[in-house]
Parts: sequence; C-alpha cells; structure tokens
Amino acid sequence: MRITVQAWLYVFAQFGLLAALLLAPPWRWAWRPAGVVLLLLAVMLGVWTLLHNRPGNFNVRPQPRAQARLVTAGPYHYVRHPMYLTVLLGAAGWALCAGGVWRALIVLLLAVVLNGKAALEERLLRARWPEYADYEARTRRFLPGLW
Repeated sequence: MRITVQAWLYVFAQFGLLAALLLAPPWRWAWRPAGVVLLLLAVMLGVWTLLHNRPGNFNVRPQPRAQARLVTAGPYHYVRHPMYLTVLLGAAGWALCAGGVWRALIVLLLAVVLNGKAALEERLLRARWPEYADYEARTRRFLPGLW
C-alpha cells in the first residue's frame, strides 16, 4: 500500500502538536492529582499495549507494516487504538499538570488529529484484513462503550 500525503500530514500534525504541548508557555508545573492519574494510566496502558503488540508491528504512519499481524487481544479487546489513547491520556495529564489554556486546546486538536489518523488507518486495515470489519463493529475506537 502506498502512503498518502494525508497520512504524512496526520503524522506531522500529531508530532507537531505533541511538541507544542511540551514547549508551550506558561510553565506552572504542579503535581495535580487528576493529571498524575492520567499520566500513570498512560504509562500503564502503553506498557500493556507493548506487551500485546510487539514493536515490529507498530508504525507511526497509519499504515500496517508488511510483516504486521492483526492484534485483537489485551487492550485491543477493549479499544482499537490503545496507543493513540495512551498518547491522549498522557497529553491530557501533562496539560493538567503544566497548566495553561493553550495546552487544553492543543489536547483537543490532538484528539481531532488522532481521530482522523485512526479513521485512515482503519480503512487500510479493512483492506488488508477483511476480518477487521467484524472487529471494528464490536470494539470502540478509543473509549470502551463510548467512542
């Protein structure tokens, strides 16, 4: 499968927003309980995901690798994109601890970008694995039972 310009735009937007989130002023870091909980959840979900989906299967581009296999166990049993959810949880936790309205807006923009990137990726996954459509029908994109 050929990587489209749209796919690269999603990747650049994702990493650009993450950089902006980390670097955006003002700096008023505080260990806010909600932010810390979100950061810890992001770490735990990320580790759990890595244990079920080996690094050779991952790709920052929304395109399955040639040697990839479809994973539907572990966190993938509950959501189709646990690594994107990990990024969103970590970004939200960071935004809460670092503070600032700009960071909240960046997290919202990141959610929009990751949602678009996931939609593109899902189209490619359905083309590669016909059984993905059944998996997609029974599993939410980011939040079990919601989204």
